Amino acid sequence: MTTSVSAIETAKKLAAFTAVDRHVLSNHHVIGIGSGSTVPYVVERIVQQGRDVNESRVFIPTGFQSKKLIVDAGLVLGDVEQYPAIDITIDGADEIDAELNCIKGGGGCQYREKVLAEAAETFIIVADYRKRSSTLGTNWKNGVPIEVVPFGYARVLRQIKALGARDDVDLRMAGAAKAGPVVSDNGNFLLDAVFEQHKMAQPLKLLRELKSITGVVEVGLFCGLAKRAYYGNADGSVTVHSEDGKYEEIAAQMLPS
Repeated sequence: MTTSVSAIETAKKLAAFTAVDRHVLSNHHVIGIGSGSTVPYVVERIVQQGRDVNESRVFIPTGFQSKKLIVDAGLVLGDVEQYPAIDITIDGADEIDAELNCIKGGGGCQYREKVLAEAAETFIIVADYRKRSSTLGTNWKNGVPIEVVPFGYARVLRQIKALGARDDVDLRMAGAAKAGPVVSDNGNFLLDAVFEQHKMAQPLKLLRELKSITGVVEVGLFCGLAKRAYYGNADGSVTVHSEDGKYEEIAAQMLPS
C-alpha cells in the first residue's frame, strides 16, 4: 500500500522536531542547517524555541535553500569562514545504512554539506523511514552524487567508470528549466554514478577511491560522521539510530507536537 504524501510529511516533521528537541540546546550558539525536504521542519522547530534563545545564535547554511530558510525565519545568518567551529549541524539524507553511512547530494549540495558536517561537534541526520536501509544503494537508485571541476570532466567520467560505475554515468542535466548541465553552488558539474552492490557495501573504500581522482571535488558518501539518525515512521513513531548501533523506538504519544 502506498503511503500518502501527508503521512510522509508528518514523518519528516516528527523526526525533525524530535532531533531539534534533543540536540539543539540552549548553550548551542553556532548551528549548521542542512538541505533537503526535512530541513524546513528543523528550522520551524528551532524558531519555536523562542526569540530569546535564538537571538544569541548564528546559523550556517549549506546552500541556497537553507540560506533562504534562515533568512525567512528571521534568524541570524552566518558563514563557515566566520564560524569554522560549529556546535551542531542537522541535515537530511537520501539514504542511510545500518552503520549510519549516508548518501547525500541529491540536491547538489554535498560539498558544503560535508564541510558543515565535519565542522560540527555533533552531526545529526533527520529523515523519513523511506531513507533507511541496510546497505547504501538499496533504496536510493540514482547513484552516488559526485561534484567535479568542469575542466577535464570527460576524463573524470572515464576514471569513474573504470572504478566500476555503470556505463550510463554522465553529467546531471538541468532538464526543461535550463539547457545544459546542473551547476553546483560552487560552479562545478555534478555526476550521478551507480555502482554494484558489492562496491556500495564498502562506502568508505569507494569514497577514498573516488576522491583520489584528480578533478573530483567531493563525493556524496558521508562515512563515520553522523552521531544519530532520526527516522519518522508511517505509524507516527520515531526510530533513533545511534552511532554505537543501538536503536530507540519513541511511541507516537510521547513525541513533541
